Amino acid sequence: MNAALKRFRIVAWIVGTFLIGLIFVAMPLKYIGHNDVLVTVISPIHGLCYMVYLVLGFHLAQQAGWKFWPQTVGLLLGGTVPVASFFVERWAHRRILEEHPQAADPKVRQEERV
Repeated sequence: MNAALKRFRIVAWIVGTFLIGLIFVAMPLKYIGHNDVLVTVISPIHGLCYMVYLVLGFHLAQQAGWKFWPQTVGLLLGGTVPVASFFVERWAHRRILEEHPQAADPKVRQEERV
């Protein structure tokens, strides 16, 4: 579970970063500046990363034993709204650690005791 959680957290940050770049930089540059170079570069990268996000999110939800609705669906939709993936990642991380304490990284557990 620890590996699945780490993979999901990394991909959630990547998806969120690319979505912010797409929505707040590339799209205004395309429609206001009439330059679609960034959109043509960032869109496919975000799309690919979002597909990986979906697979890893579904895998994580299955390992955690979550219901399909609303936990898994909410987790999967987190990559579609700008900045939501950051909040969903944090929510999933906290919830996994509450439900499955063995998923905590040993280094993190030692730091929390101090």
